[in-house]
Amino acid sequence: MLQGAHAQAQTQRAAEKPQLVDAILVVVNNDVITQREFLARLKSIEERLQKQGGAMPPRAQLQRQLLERMIVEKAQLQAAKEQGIRVDDNMLDRAIGRIAEQNKLTIPEFRKQLEADGMVYSKFRDEIRNEIMMQRLREREVDNKIQVSDAEIDNYLAAHNDKSGAVPQELDIAQILIRVPENASAEQLAERKKRAEEVIQQLNAGGDFAKLAAAYSDGTDALTGGDLGWRTADRLPQLFVDATANLQQGQVAPIVKSANGFHVLKLLGRRTQSVMRGAPAADANAPVAVKQTRVSHILIKVNQVVSEADALRKLNDIKQRIDNHAATFEDMARLYSNDLSASKGGDLGWVYPGDTVPEFERAMDALPVGQVSEPIKSPFGYHLILVKERKMDDVSQERQRQAARQAIRERKLEEATQDWLRQLRDRAYVEYRVDSAQ
Repeated sequence: MLQGAHAQAQTQRAAEKPQLVDAILVVVNNDVITQREFLARLKSIEERLQKQGGAMPPRAQLQRQLLERMIVEKAQLQAAKEQGIRVDDNMLDRAIGRIAEQNKLTIPEFRKQLEADGMVYSKFRDEIRNEIMMQRLREREVDNKIQVSDAEIDNYLAAHNDKSGAVPQELDIAQILIRVPENASAEQLAERKKRAEEVIQQLNAGGDFAKLAAAYSDGTDALTGGDLGWRTADRLPQLFVDATANLQQGQVAPIVKSANGFHVLKLLGRRTQSVMRGAPAADANAPVAVKQTRVSHILIKVNQVVSEADALRKLNDIKQRIDNHAATFEDMARLYSNDLSASKGGDLGWVYPGDTVPEFERAMDALPVGQVSEPIKSPFGYHLILVKERKMDDVSQERQRQAARQAIRERKLEEATQDWLRQLRDRAYVEYRVDSAQ
């Protein structure tokens, strides 16, 4: 009887003992990252990486990368709030309404789809709100401060006219960035360089670049394999262009040091930009003959609701209907395209070289007039492309200067964004409270 009473008392004390339901992993200035939110984010990323296929990075390294990314995000959101950047519910509702509309869903249907995929709608709203706030902060702190002088444009145009008709090159480069703190000590520099050297050693031993990027890179593109996408050389940091100049496809460059840290660069591809220019004019003010293309497209965007597999399946179905003359391209664009051009049957009008992203332009230039492409991937999603007409036209001096200004600005933007993020991270007070996120 006494033994039974003793056991009952022990059980009661165990039940009354406080249970740890969450813990603070990191203090970031006046905010915290909890174990619960970290593990939820980790699960989401692991599921996405598994869907993409390929080997998963070691879990401990993936955790380190994710925690660092969350620290930088917290610092951005705090800076946005300090500067009075707000996203009210009406603005958020409009943004979510646009996402739902792009997926051809009403907001209630969209919410139901999210919940069917296991996503809590309130958390989705918070994520979209945070993304908008961080984007507005970057626009204010980085984008709007980038200046391109007339002298830079003059030099750019002179350099391109001096190439004597050389065809522009596009590069697909992936990077692993080992960020170095501002005013780093000699010991910090040595430690970061050693980490970059370890990455090189693993790559030389056959390591997977995308896997190592997810495990080591401090770049914003780390969890997508570090791929910067196809860009012309003038839209890349000059350091990257110089470092990969003599590489063959698939080769890795020696470590590159910049103001932001150490870069490990891999050349994923090199190709000729598909621009049909006439010979450069002897007079820099004279117009340059270029190819114009009248083109239409159907865009299916990839997002939290529509996966890459869903987008490809939808576009293949649409293409089959068009090829079988069961529907017209214009009708399918009006029904399914996630683009403002949908109301015009997908018509983008006449476009010049450089008006569209390189992936789109490359596929467009390879198409015969009147033929529909296979699904083409771009940063915006997946496209079906239809070329309607082509012609040669002259580009005015003003348009040349606008294109040059944009190219210079894009090159500066990449470097300026990384530099700003590094400074923001370095200024943040960061205190680690729990060693393990298991």
